[in-house]
Amino acid sequence: MFPDFNKWSLPLLILVLQGLVFTVLLLNRYFKKRNLSDLFLGLILLLTCYNQTCYTVGFMGWYDTFRTTKINYFLINIAVGLAPLIYLYVKSITTSNFKFKRKHWWHFSLAILYVVYRLSIYTYDALQPGFNDTQNGVLKIELDEAYVQSVMGYVETPFMLMYIAFTFQLFYNYRKKIIQYFSNTYKLELNWILSFLILFSLLFLYDTIQDIIGSRFIDLGYQERWWLNLTMAIVMLYIGIKGYFTDTTKLNKLDFTFTPKSIAIPDESKDLEKEKSFSEEQVAIVKDLMEVEKVYLNPELNLSDLAKMANMSRAQLSEIVNSAFDKNFNDFVNTYRVNAFKNMLKEDKHKQLSLLGIAQECGFNSKATFNRVFKKLTNYSPTEYLKTQLN
Repeated sequence: MFPDFNKWSLPLLILVLQGLVFTVLLLNRYFKKRNLSDLFLGLILLLTCYNQTCYTVGFMGWYDTFRTTKINYFLINIAVGLAPLIYLYVKSITTSNFKFKRKHWWHFSLAILYVVYRLSIYTYDALQPGFNDTQNGVLKIELDEAYVQSVMGYVETPFMLMYIAFTFQLFYNYRKKIIQYFSNTYKLELNWILSFLILFSLLFLYDTIQDIIGSRFIDLGYQERWWLNLTMAIVMLYIGIKGYFTDTTKLNKLDFTFTPKSIAIPDESKDLEKEKSFSEEQVAIVKDLMEVEKVYLNPELNLSDLAKMANMSRAQLSEIVNSAFDKNFNDFVNTYRVNAFKNMLKEDKHKQLSLLGIAQECGFNSKATFNRVFKKLTNYSPTEYLKTQLN
């Protein structure tokens, strides 16, 4: 009898209820603050909870208790709506001043058409005699289950793959941008987003393999598909919690209004000499700010701040850093910080402070960033480098 709370239904029910709580919190915050990232993430959770609810009520005995239920008309695969939402969510927190425009509705054209189609066949079947005494009407059986679901099975996989690829590309382009603008990028790297995208891709792969096995080799029932739904619910709850408690509004305000020139390669150095739009005096100003003023000690130093100090545009400063110093902005500033760290070790500061404490004195704002940057620029970990100096 419905509801049956058992080992299959209860874990999914708990996760769905938690997901719905964060859905309400995110959508409520969106209506108050109008942050698009909250809207997209709230809709991601809502779609996922809807999908999990369909499975949860099945494990709770809905289909056995209500034999003439019409729920099959509304068991819609959410992939065609979920994939664009994930893409737009990542875009909304990695793009300067992102606005949802009319053209973005095209991302949901397939999902909208599919929902309209399902509502249409439900309306038609509901008007046929005897509909109240059966679970599925004539169009649901002879059109939807016979043809349309099979076609959608072939459409959804490349559709999802395309959006996963677009989202990864969007994310890695963002990662490339921030090293041209910021000296400490740890808080801006969005590692939890990368973890989510990887986990989501693995679950998509698992789902695809499961569908192939279920359609060609052995019949997979609710219990065999339970693990995928449980894992998907956990992953989506994770992204919901991280998204709610992480302030992503500052990321939306990042000003990526120009594209820094790429770092010069040796074969192009002569051409760049002719094309450069900066003077040696400007290079000297930047060098003076770093070596005399030691502005790199400010852990929040970014391209805009340094450009204002040097009384030049961000584009000019970026060109100087990339061309005159042959580095991106992140490596340029952190090279000074690493050298300052080395000098403090020579002064035996490690006898008074921890290595992390010295790193913070030099302008680093996180242990993870410090260790990674130091290894990149010296080929040693900080501890290994200290040992070489002591020996």
